[in-house]
Amino acid sequence: MSNKINFFNEGVSTTIKQKILLRKWIEQSIQAEDFNTGNINFILCSDQYLHEMNVKYLDHDTLTDVITFDYSEGKTISGDIFLGVETIEDNSNTFSREFVDELHRVIIHGVLHLCKYNDKTKNEKEIMTKMENTYLSLRPYKLRSS
Repeated sequence: MSNKINFFNEGVSTTIKQKILLRKWIEQSIQAEDFNTGNINFILCSDQYLHEMNVKYLDHDTLTDVITFDYSEGKTISGDIFLGVETIEDNSNTFSREFVDELHRVIIHGVLHLCKYNDKTKNEKEIMTKMENTYLSLRPYKLRSS
């Protein structure tokens, strides 16, 4: 297992549970996509922080739950994945999901972007959602109940 997958907080107190299992699941998902794991940082942050990044770096004046900055080279994926905690919480309530399930969904969503999946068109979104569901179903039971 790698120490290449790290979790940080930027102005929020949300904690990541079961980090060892979570890293293993992420790495297995990356391997299943035929990529190698480079340095991947997950940064949990406020919606305000994420919105400011969205405007500054992507020129999008919208709220989102995840922004992925891809630094991958060849078959080794690397990047920074910013996760908006309040929007993740809101979405978990909207879709009647546990917070941890929605958090894992946006984590794997960001990873899939690093694995070259896009979600700009309706077809791409359908494929992305299918892949999210596939990898979410492969999480270890203990990770699903954390």
